[in-house]
Amino acid sequence: MKKLEIIIRPEKLEELKTAVEKEGATGMTLTTVMGYGNQKGSKEIYRGTEVQINLVHKLKAEVIINDELLEDLIRQIKLRVATGEVGDGKIFVYNVEDAVRIRTGERGELAI
Repeated sequence: MKKLEIIIRPEKLEELKTAVEKEGATGMTLTTVMGYGNQKGSKEIYRGTEVQINLVHKLKAEVIINDELLEDLIRQIKLRVATGEVGDGKIFVYNVEDAVRIRTGERGELAI
């Protein structure tokens, strides 16, 4: 099993949900986050003064999937979420050793 940690622009949430559902993932956890990478934030004018905003609002989605779905899901996410501009986000992939469904005690792929 793999865990995908996907950082995206908030306005791309619906596209991400479509990609995850299309590839057969059964669930997703979302968190609102702030951070910066190559984008380095932006400059805005506040009450006539230029202010550097160096933390950008993003969404972090976490998805656990079977190994065989990994490449297709990554391809779908890139296809649907990318704008071609700096700040489109990142996908991090981790190995998952086990999963346990609390209600039934099912483990591994049956639990996801």
